[in-house]
Amino acid sequence: MKTALYARISTKDGRQDTENQLTALRQFAVTQGWTVTAEYIDRESGGTADRDAFQQMFADASRHRFDLLLFWSLDRLSREGALETLQHLNRLTTCGVGYKSFTEQYLDSCGLFKDAIISILGTLARQERVRLSERTKAGLHRVRAAGTRLGRPTLTVRHSDVAALKSAGLSNRAIGRKLAISEGSVRRLVRATA
Repeated sequence: MKTALYARISTKDGRQDTENQLTALRQFAVTQGWTVTAEYIDRESGGTADRDAFQQMFADASRHRFDLLLFWSLDRLSREGALETLQHLNRLTTCGVGYKSFTEQYLDSCGLFKDAIISILGTLARQERVRLSERTKAGLHRVRAAGTRLGRPTLTVRHSDVAALKSAGLSNRAIGRKLAISEGSVRRLVRATA
């Protein structure tokens, strides 16, 4: 089986090293009879998916360059939260790539508990979505109760200003720049004056 390894440390300052993870992952792959075809190494926070090796790994997965992704632990793969992490795992599955955590034996898309783990992760992701929605609603309620008006700010541009600039031959884009409003707002104001 063609296997890719993913290792991540949080800092670039040399105090941490991915070699501990990679040595164990390589040895495990050999004991399983797997061929390591790629190693992806990031030296930055797992709190975002905007990591070079992480993105390259997904690009290669979509090109079927490996069959299985082996990583030290789920928190080495991602620390973005349950929903985002589940989406990353689903993305691998969609590409036809399995995944396995070296230290969390239950987290194995090719193993016995595959369906149970995916179901649990899905439930956690749904709960996280619900909590996020509740926090957002509570925040909006607090802001409204404090008297803050929500939504798009009211335009303070007069129709006559737009009409004068339009008749002077300026384009909608130029008018928008001059009045510090969007081109779409200019179009709406031009239509309203026509």
